[in-house]
Amino acid sequence: MSEQAPTALASDLRQDATGIPVLSGKGVTKVFESGGKKNVAVDHVDFEFRQGELVSIVGESGSGKTTLVKMLLGLTAISEGDIYYMGTKRDISTRGKKKEYWKGIQAIFQDPFSSYNIFHKIDAVLLDCLNMRGLGKLPKEKKLELITEACSFVNLKYAELTNKYPFELSGGQQQRLMIARIFLLKPRILLADEPTSMIDACSRATILDMLLNLRNETGMMIIFVTHDIGLAYYISDAIYIMERGKFVEHGKADQVILTPTADYTKRLVNDVPKIHQPWDFSVNFGK
Repeated sequence: MSEQAPTALASDLRQDATGIPVLSGKGVTKVFESGGKKNVAVDHVDFEFRQGELVSIVGESGSGKTTLVKMLLGLTAISEGDIYYMGTKRDISTRGKKKEYWKGIQAIFQDPFSSYNIFHKIDAVLLDCLNMRGLGKLPKEKKLELITEACSFVNLKYAELTNKYPFELSGGQQQRLMIARIFLLKPRILLADEPTSMIDACSRATILDMLLNLRNETGMMIIFVTHDIGLAYYISDAIYIMERGKFVEHGKADQVILTPTADYTKRLVNDVPKIHQPWDFSVNFGK
């Protein structure tokens, strides 16, 4: 990340957080217990994410990012605290309530190869999205129209995908198919957990561009989980910095990156190589 170039680009993409809160939490905590020992993975975090906002959660491996994502999705139980969806305390106590909740919140994970049922063809994957939205009774021609539109949005041709299995696609194509799936579902919230970490640089830029277009097209709120603070600065309206299960700093992207206050944030920013400055390895090598 250079000092000047990303700033102008990022400012063109960012939005003010004026929308209504769609997802928030108070004192959200996750404690794992094993052999009588307790490991606090997420430690009493508070957050408030708003409609149309793109928020990045940044931290190193083991900081608690993915555990938090799983709690937000309802895949991992909360040990303490509360999560609120659309201003109301979340209730996913039954299978039906959880399924209803998932209509409004979906995810894209970093490993596209493990995101699909290997026994389901692409047609079934996309048709399931329409069924989940309650559009299962639409005429076949209308379903085909919606699916073709979704594939076209991510630069895929449905005619070339039909009757194939996801594993017959490349990693970049599988991630684009996941975005097509989100385009069909149109949730209020998208959780993107390191969605570009396992694909090449060219595909990475394409995927990020598609996510931004999806946000602009549908108005959904995106939570982007990453260890790359430079990338977070480029795409985000707001940034939350996570260290050892806690949010040590959060705010607008420019505020957090250009004038950080937490020592951990300063270290993350300083660790990003600057194109026009000599690289300083003294911190890492103890010189």
